[in-house]
Amino acid sequence: MDIYSLMRQFADSWALLVLFTVFLGVILFVYRPGARAMQDDAARSIFRNESRPAPREIEKESR
Repeated sequence: MDIYSLMRQFADSWALLVLFTVFLGVILFVYRPGARAMQDDAARSIFRNESRPAPREIEKESR
């Protein structure tokens, strides 16, 4: 058995199982009950400086 066949067998069985488990873990982490506050904060982050925008800086051309 050469190294390609060995790696192919591993990728078809255990690696697929590990990647599927990681995928399910990420989905469960995102939809856990305590994640709502962090997701709401991230959704509103672009509107934080809406009442007073950052000052505009005018760059001078360097000659």
